[in-house]
Amino acid sequence: MRVIRTERLSLRRVTEADLDLVLAVQGDPETTRFRPSGPADAAECERNLLTWLAHWDEHDFGYWVVEHNGAAVGLGGLQHSEFTGVRYLNLYYRFRPSAWGKGFAPEMGRAAVDWAAEHAPHLPVWIVTTVDNEPARRVADKLGFREFDQADYRGALSRFYTSAS
Repeated sequence: MRVIRTERLSLRRVTEADLDLVLAVQGDPETTRFRPSGPADAAECERNLLTWLAHWDEHDFGYWVVEHNGAAVGLGGLQHSEFTGVRYLNLYYRFRPSAWGKGFAPEMGRAAVDWAAEHAPHLPVWIVTTVDNEPARRVADKLGFREFDQADYRGALSRFYTSAS
């Protein structure tokens, strides 16, 4: 997958060199306040990054570094997932607090949904988030996703959203 450009963002494949960004975003108590297990420690961030890199190697797509004006503002993208026997593409997004409120998550999310419609139309795109995560719900709404279920997901009551496409 090449770099995807939106009106304001560049979305590029994560690399091993992005570990400091993963630590900064995934390890920040503010960015992970709705994450049931809280901020990730260095070992978990490294495991996550290795998993993301392996997904890229196997599928030629995955989670991106999201850049605005050349600066990394967050992480996001699509990755294969499965829940209760249903395969789907998980739409993930987590941004530095300095990037909040600027519409970057919906802009990145729209690019991801468009990519999925072209390259993996047989798989639904889902957003899965804890029931109390109102910022994620607002992003899902802006993307035109609809809630279709609530269930326990990784130990927390979560909302499941699917794209209209």
